Amino acid sequence: MYILKNSFKSIGRSKGRNVLIGIIVLAISVSACIGLSIRQAAQNAKESALEGMSITATISYDRQSAMKDFQPSMGEGGKRPEMPEGGFDRSEFSKMMGNDNSLSLEEYEKYAEADSVGAFYYTTTLSLNGSDNFLPVSDETEDETEEDSVESEENSQDFGFEMGGFGGKMPGPMGNMMFGSMSDFSVVGYSTHAAMSNFSAEGNSTITEGVMFTDETEDFECVISEELAIYNDINVGDTVIFTNPNNEEESYEFTVTGIYTSTEGNTTDFSAMMGATSLDPANSIYTSSNALAVIIANSEENSSTMTDEDTGREYETALTSTLSATYVFKDVESYEKFEDEARELGLSEEYTISSSDVAAYENSITPLTTLSKIAGYFLLVILGIGAIVLVVLNIFNVRERKYEIGVLTAMGMKKGKVATQFLCEIFAVTLSAVLIGAIIGGVCAVPVTNALLDSQLAQTKANEEQVQENFGGMPNMGNMPGMPGGMGGMGGMGGMSKPDNIDIPEGFMGEAQNYITEIDSAMNLTVVIQMLGIAVLLTLSAGAVSMLFVMRYDPLKILANRD
Repeated sequence: MYILKNSFKSIGRSKGRNVLIGIIVLAISVSACIGLSIRQAAQNAKESALEGMSITATISYDRQSAMKDFQPSMGEGGKRPEMPEGGFDRSEFSKMMGNDNSLSLEEYEKYAEADSVGAFYYTTTLSLNGSDNFLPVSDETEDETEEDSVESEENSQDFGFEMGGFGGKMPGPMGNMMFGSMSDFSVVGYSTHAAMSNFSAEGNSTITEGVMFTDETEDFECVISEELAIYNDINVGDTVIFTNPNNEEESYEFTVTGIYTSTEGNTTDFSAMMGATSLDPANSIYTSSNALAVIIANSEENSSTMTDEDTGREYETALTSTLSATYVFKDVESYEKFEDEARELGLSEEYTISSSDVAAYENSITPLTTLSKIAGYFLLVILGIGAIVLVVLNIFNVRERKYEIGVLTAMGMKKGKVATQFLCEIFAVTLSAVLIGAIIGGVCAVPVTNALLDSQLAQTKANEEQVQENFGGMPNMGNMPGMPGGMGGMGGMGGMSKPDNIDIPEGFMGEAQNYITEIDSAMNLTVVIQMLGIAVLLTLSAGAVSMLFVMRYDPLKILANRD
């Protein structure tokens, strides 16, 4: 109790010095409070957004990692590259790039047994041709379409377009693309109605006539777009015939159970330019994945080897399909656990697990995250400089009060108690300044953070515009007529429409990114606790010097040498 009383008396006797220390600590605490509030705001924004968010993830083959085995390495001294041992293996490379690296449905279902997975669904995509009475939506006449098809084949040969290792076909999401020609329709099969995100409450498609096909049925039922129905004069209950692009004699008859409308942009002009009507959303047809499984099995059973008359290349007539599996998690924590569980279930390191939902959100908070990092560095600098200033001031304080130390110790007071008194004085001044600084910082945190966030957002957008200018000032092709919505942008990728079963984050391929532009709150109990921690840190850093000097002083020498 004596130590505390003496500490407060000493503070009153040295008002000028303590006011100076208080002002310095106040400036440090206000800056630290704003920095901590910015970091806490970023954390709060992430947690609040992800808290009620349904997370979906997919498993994909890591081609970039696999490519390392085929890329030449630099020789000794870095003079010239050396090919991998055994030379370049084209067959292995083709196998890596082809469907052989895709997981089977059984494997996808095995990983869905992980405890972290809340739900699982998948889609199967086939590219099929129509018949004479069922044509894809197009603004060209039949003769023009055939002429473009021939021209496409000639161009592919002129440019040496070969697809080695794929039997003359290019498998994948583009469907059956045989020597430059592409199919009429994209037929997507869903494992369950719950997987049809484009028909959900937040989707862009709605059934206007008839009903959706039966869930998980193997019957050949489908729903088609309103444009396609009008173009071919098709009503609910009519039948349509699909053919195998690789074998026109192989056909499948479907019953139209429903007609839907979609708000997704029409891509007829662009699709026609590319010679790919299947890329037009109007030519997207939906059915059950079980029905497509029947078609695939039948096509494989009746597959034969044919030879292209123009090139002499052999290819298999079996339909190639694309399988896409989606895992649903209740929260981010479950998503983060999934990778370890999937590895335990046998998922190879050649495959990666990613979530477009998490990636999209992380992109949206990029300016705030960047600002949070800058605030963190600023906080460290402020605390470092502040600690040094307080240590220097405390050294002068102890040296000025040497005689007081000598008298107290000569009277029998232990050096440890004297040092504790000095520590209490510093802590009282520091804590008071920190609390006042926390109040000021809490009031200023939101407006200051939003002002800094506006500046950071402007810089981010300026960088995006600069990148766009570097690519020739190409505009957002998603806003141009005839271009797939949100899928325009750079290079040859601008012609790909977004598949219905894939969620592409905003800001990808030229689509506008919705960044977080402001925060509503930043100060909370966590920041207050952190501020108290800063007060203790500053007190200990400055008080440690006091204790060191006090413990070294000899009271008799101090009294004897007093001027």
